[in-house]
Amino acid sequence: MLIVDAHEDIASNVLRHGRDVRLPVNETRRRERERVPPPRNPRTGMSDTAMLGLPEHRRGGVGLVFATIFVPPGEQEAVTADGWAQLRYYHELAAQADAGVRLVYSRGQLDGLLRDWHAAPATTPDERPVGLTLLLEGADPLREPADLEEWYREGLRLVGLAWRQTRYAGGTRAPGPLTDRGRALLAEMARLGVVLDTSHLAEESFWQALELFSGTVIASHANCRAFVPTDRQLSDDMIRAIAARDGVIGAVLANDFLVHGWTRESPPVTLADVVRHIDHICQLTGSARHCGIGSDFDGGFGVESTPRELDSVADLGLLAGALAAAGYSEDDVAGILGGNWLRLLERALPAG
Repeated sequence: MLIVDAHEDIASNVLRHGRDVRLPVNETRRRERERVPPPRNPRTGMSDTAMLGLPEHRRGGVGLVFATIFVPPGEQEAVTADGWAQLRYYHELAAQADAGVRLVYSRGQLDGLLRDWHAAPATTPDERPVGLTLLLEGADPLREPADLEEWYREGLRLVGLAWRQTRYAGGTRAPGPLTDRGRALLAEMARLGVVLDTSHLAEESFWQALELFSGTVIASHANCRAFVPTDRQLSDDMIRAIAARDGVIGAVLANDFLVHGWTRESPPVTLADVVRHIDHICQLTGSARHCGIGSDFDGGFGVESTPRELDSVADLGLLAGALAAAGYSEDDVAGILGGNWLRLLERALPAG
């Protein structure tokens, strides 16, 4: 089956850390072992070993990714320039004939990707295309809401207003409401048909956004506050509200987002811990329709901080077996691994 991963920080890793997503993961790791000092995760103090590489995407059946443009808040012109550099990187990657990457920002492009992906023989996964749909994680690169139209013309289709606090909304560990600029941006997103990603919104901003915004709502990468009680995760009421809008929630595959208080000395985290979060959402909403994957791979953590079964993005398909073992049907498994995101994009993307 074609797997969809709704959150991967590809461009920021290329432009800030010198990684090359075209390389196999083991080659990236070899290069980084030679660096002194090696990259480390400031949150855990552990090594930040890469998990993303297009050869592994293809081998693992990951055919579509929500590829992020991520810039922490800072001086406005620098933030905007960094955001545009990341967007341009995705266009440059897609223009390389040997990269096998396509930008997907219309239903026609999505249908073409799916057709060609399924037409590639399973015995030659290197022939599979990989689609990228562009997601802005934190809206600060937009100087003003009116700028969104230019970004939309360049392929941006999903926007999260916050990461931490931005000029648009309160965010993770930064409680607060929408700003006037945030309200105006939501109106512009609704006009253009841009999807709202609620993943990092502070709770007050979350509820205000759902009241004001009439378009498609998701959480590209968020887990359940019932198990990890921090403001970065979704409460049961927030989960129900996203499901009521027929949205989808992508499970984050970071250990400290799966098990509260996890540290390097904790017992191993497993895919059963991922299934626990997915099953909680299914039980709250009455179906598997609103669950997906939003791994956040290479988003500030590495393989040392993921469930023990996972070595790279190629292993996302192992979640199918864990879900089946928990009693999920073949159709539900296919939906969680990609079908639910595809259904949402068919509704949310423009025709052409």
